[in-house]
Formats: sequence, C-alpha cells, structure tokens
Amino acid sequence: MERTSGTERMNGTERTGSATRTSTATRTSTATRTSGAGPLRLVAVSAGLSKPSSTRLLADRLAEATSRELAVEDRKAEVEIVELRDLAVEIANHLVTGFPAPALSAALEAVTGADGLIVVSPVFAGSYSGLFKSFFDLIEPDALTGTPVLLAATGGTARHSLVVEHAMRPLFSYLHALTLPTAVFAATDDWGAGADAYAGGLPARIDRAGGEFAGLLRGLTPATNGDVGEGDEVVPFEHLLANLK
Repeated sequence: MERTSGTERMNGTERTGSATRTSTATRTSTATRTSGAGPLRLVAVSAGLSKPSSTRLLADRLAEATSRELAVEDRKAEVEIVELRDLAVEIANHLVTGFPAPALSAALEAVTGADGLIVVSPVFAGSYSGLFKSFFDLIEPDALTGTPVLLAATGGTARHSLVVEHAMRPLFSYLHALTLPTAVFAATDDWGAGADAYAGGLPARIDRAGGEFAGLLRGLTPATNGDVGEGDEVVPFEHLLANLK
C-alpha cells in the first residue's frame, strides 16, 4: 500500500469467520465523515498487475481530477493509493487463514474509513480481476454503507466497457455503497493518438467524472443507516400502492 498524504491507520479490526470486520468503535460514521471538518479522505484502489500499469495511471488521474475540483471550493483531500498488486500474497493468505497481515489490515482500514473511494480494475475474461474481487471479499457487507464510490476499469478494447455496469456496479450495490452514475472505462487506444475525439477523449471523461464525484462528496448529507428517527413518518405500504389501483 502506498500513502501520498495523511497518517496511516492500522487499528480497529476483529476477526469474524474468514473476513476482517471493522469495529464500530474505530469506524468513522458517515455523519462525521461528511460534516466538513478537516480534509476529505480519498482512497483509490488499483488492481493493476504490471508496472507501469494503465490501471494505476487511471486511478491517479481520477484522484487528481477529484482533488482539483474539490480545491475549487477550498475543500482539501488527502489521497491514498492502495495497490493490490503489492498485497496479493497477503490477500491469498488471509482468505485461507482468516488473519490479515499488517499491510493488508492497514489497507482494509483505509478503505472502510474513507470519505470516498475510487476503484479501478483491469478486465479479465469479461469481468473484474480475481485480485480485485478477492480484496473486496474481505470487506464486510455493511462496512461501505453510504460510501461514495467512483467506478473505473481498463481493458484492451472498448468492447469490454460494459464490465463496469454488469460486474462492478452490482458488487458495490451488494456492499451498500453509493456509486456515482458516471463511470470511466479506458481502452488501450484511449491512451494514444487514437483516442475517441467524439466523446472528448479520455482526459475529458476523467475530468467529468472527477467533477461529478467531487460534487457528490461535497453534497452528501449524514446517512441514517436505515434507522427511523423520532421525527420520521412511516408510511403504510398500502398507502404507497394506493395510486396504482
């Protein structure tokens, strides 16, 4: 895992079965994370396997675009990059033993404690990579509830661009995350002179996604985690269906 700013967090995990559960005592609530106090914690997860990696490059550029848009309204972002390539052995060991090594534990803590996530995977066999899936298999289903997520992927051809919609979005829906409607897919041609001029090219799509993601991060209201407060009104189900009769 590589940190670009901020203080590394390695506390607050307890073992539950074969996964790591982040305790409620150490996990920062959505209300606190979106209250505007202090810089936003932005974590970018890259599942690229090579070095240099177009997947890591896309993660870096999306993080830069988001930070730049946040800075327009004087919101500072602390960006952390989690390279799954460096954690591959630890992820495999954790799946077998149920015990995370220190670096993996710190990465899980960073992801579950982030104000916003940028997740980027290369396309393997028409879906996200196994390394990407294995890492997020270690996240408890409720640990990312309400967390804003920007989805992105890289592949050899634009024919794989729908992987973001048919594979990645359902995964983060299961994790109860708040995914940005706009996603970014970068094919091999997008990095060279043959970039798609009709859509404005990859840089324009990155800037658009970064701007929308920054807006989502700025405009979030504290989540209730599904709880009904004293002032909330519960509408009977038959009333909701009344207009359908």
